[in-house]
Amino acid sequence: MYCPFCSSEETKVIDSRLAGEGRQIRRRRQCLACHERFTTFESAELVMPRLVKSDNSRQPFDESKLRNSMVRALEKRPVPSDEFEQAVGRLVHKLRTMGEREVPSRLVGELVMEELRELDEVAYVRFASVYRSFQDVTEFQEEIKRLQEISDASAGREQMSLLPDLPGKKK
Repeated sequence: MYCPFCSSEETKVIDSRLAGEGRQIRRRRQCLACHERFTTFESAELVMPRLVKSDNSRQPFDESKLRNSMVRALEKRPVPSDEFEQAVGRLVHKLRTMGEREVPSRLVGELVMEELRELDEVAYVRFASVYRSFQDVTEFQEEIKRLQEISDASAGREQMSLLPDLPGKKK
């Protein structure tokens, strides 16, 4: 670490603490040449994968584009902002933990649709209509039917009872 006052390379760490909700380390340093003190912050730099578009062009992942597309789909829908932030966080985490240098943009779109389906079904259909380029009403109807089948399947799963059946009690 170079001293910002005299540009000497020789500094020592006086104090280290967690900062930024534990995502950074704050270090108090002192230059061994001029004895001035200064603070540095360290954080992990996790590289997001590049997106491979349908035309095979590549571009860096842009979280703001992801947020904007989800916000547009969720516009005027009753979804709390903390749930939205958690969904975005899950998406970014999934992309980081894939360990891939490049991912198809199509995969990102599918991940967004999964999150939107959990947050709000109307937002899911809105996003799907743009993402899948619906051309007419029948494509909307097919997607809504598919969504209803998924909802019915998850609602139809019967849970096993933790209590034993009591004699003489009808189900």
